[in-house]
Amino acid sequence: MKVSSSTWSSFPVERLRDERGLRREDVQKRTSINAVTLYRIETARTRPQYRTLDTLLKLYGVPEDEQERLKTLYRQSADQGWIQPWHQDLREGYTAYISFEHDAHQVRNYSGMFVPGLLQTEDYARAVIRGGSYDATDEQVEDRVRTRVERQAARGEENPLKLWAVIDEAALRREVGGTDVMRAQLRHLLEAARAPQVTIQVIPFSSGAHPGMPGEFVVMAFDDALSTDLIYVDSQVGEIFLESDNDVERFRAHFDHLVAMAKSPDDSATLIAGIADGLE
Repeated sequence: MKVSSSTWSSFPVERLRDERGLRREDVQKRTSINAVTLYRIETARTRPQYRTLDTLLKLYGVPEDEQERLKTLYRQSADQGWIQPWHQDLREGYTAYISFEHDAHQVRNYSGMFVPGLLQTEDYARAVIRGGSYDATDEQVEDRVRTRVERQAARGEENPLKLWAVIDEAALRREVGGTDVMRAQLRHLLEAARAPQVTIQVIPFSSGAHPGMPGEFVVMAFDDALSTDLIYVDSQVGEIFLESDNDVERFRAHFDHLVAMAKSPDDSATLIAGIADGLE
């Protein structure tokens, strides 16, 4: 039996929490599962990673035979193609982000230090992951590269994602992986920018200080009219999800301001091509 979206929505996740007299904030404190992630699991906007489901079922005191039944249904599910065996070692927040990104119809991404994941070549992604995870094994690095490639493939012609990326010039000047890898990455950006659903803008050094300097962030929008935009911030202390009206409006304003400061898409392409030519 396969678990469809409607089947997952019938799972009594929220009722089980209520019966234990727990608030979402209580669950977050006891399990480190983000409250926003828990809300989306309970409202069937996303399904949890396997270990998240296991943690919740144990916390809520679900009998072992019922736990096994739900886990069997979960393992047989084929709806969420991004759930793969090599995802098990990924951070909980990152797998949650993959799930949200999978469901989003538009992603607005500001990146200041590296090319956004959905626009990375495989070699560039490998160099970024290796440089940022110096203690990771070769197998772990390759698993993460494979996950990044999957994220791109999942949003093909049948399920196009509107991607609006604003990138600081610093990310394009940093020679991640060496000259050849970086040149290929820049050429890949130029190719990606030709797609009608992709917009790429660059904030040049000449723009000076701007609202994106504190760090990268993503604004995700969903087709579901009941789903608010979701903000994702990846930081040194972990992944942060925000969806309050104030936070969403603040980051929307940040992104709009960055768009206004950035070069137009055509001028951005010219700048990217110039940087790539300089690497020749």
